[in-house]
Amino acid sequence: MQLPRFATAHALFDAFPEVSQKVTAEPTDQSPIVFLKALSSANKLPDAVTFCAYLLPRREAVWWACRCVRALSRDIAPDRGAGLLAAEAWVHEPDDEHRQTALDAGTKGKTSNPTTWLALAAGWSGGILASSTTKQVLVPQYMTARAARVAVLTSVQGVPRHSRLARLRECVLEGIKLAEVGL
Repeated sequence: MQLPRFATAHALFDAFPEVSQKVTAEPTDQSPIVFLKALSSANKLPDAVTFCAYLLPRREAVWWACRCVRALSRDIAPDRGAGLLAAEAWVHEPDDEHRQTALDAGTKGKTSNPTTWLALAAGWSGGILASSTTKQVLVPQYMTARAARVAVLTSVQGVPRHSRLARLRECVLEGIKLAEVGL
């Protein structure tokens, strides 16, 4: 069992202020896992997906999103799967070369494609976002979580409406396992 990144759900909301704009539930002083399970039990699955993306460390968040997209997508056409493969390669070998390959795949992909967001999640896991002659801007911590969230929530749109909650719940359960034990 790995140590939690955040002591409470409230601590996660404090670390990532944008979460309060995406999750309708109010933060509590519960442990993040208990809070996440409560969101899932209350059928607030998009909220749970969002919270989970921010809860997980970057590498785990990318792996989790890759697994979710694979599970939610019936078939990923070869011409649409480059982002997924690049993201998975980065998870297996999280070095700058793989991160840059994923970033390239993500910036060339279509934003309607969940695998583009997977590639961006891996590509935004570190490095430099922008630079000038006087300053370099590092990729903000929240970018991986933001892209992982979009990948999963975009992917579920291809699932029949009557199955969406159950399928998202499975994704959240996978995220909980990763949060508890890591990769």
